[in-house]
Amino acid sequence: MKKPTPLILTAWVLHAAAWFLPTIKAHDMQAPLQGWKAFRYASCAILPCKGIQFETLHHAVLSSISVLTTLFFVLWSPWVVLRGSWSLRRFSAWAAVTAFVFNIHWIIIFGPERSELAIGFFLISLAGNRFVHVPRCMS
Repeated sequence: MKKPTPLILTAWVLHAAAWFLPTIKAHDMQAPLQGWKAFRYASCAILPCKGIQFETLHHAVLSSISVLTTLFFVLWSPWVVLRGSWSLRRFSAWAAVTAFVFNIHWIIIFGPERSELAIGFFLISLAGNRFVHVPRCMS
């Protein structure tokens, strides 16, 4: 069995870097939001935050799912890579594909303001894309 170390290591490094890089340049805030802060704001749909409200229930649900996909990557991927069976890695790769495709919704939701998305958002997307290739490398 080949080890997927370069791909997984790349995905984890990209994801870690994205937590500290700007993910969105919101015009109503003084500075661009770093990845960890964007994650915290998105999690306000699950854990209410003072002063943060979502325009619609639809936006709250999308943010909640984004938080869950991030937690999936951060908590699940190390365990799957280090301990998971072939079938679990395959299932996880499909889950990563689904999460990657789902998280592209931010580009659609932002519409004409999608230029506000910054490097951190794209690094997180790229990290998810790298994780998708794990089962192929391990066969």
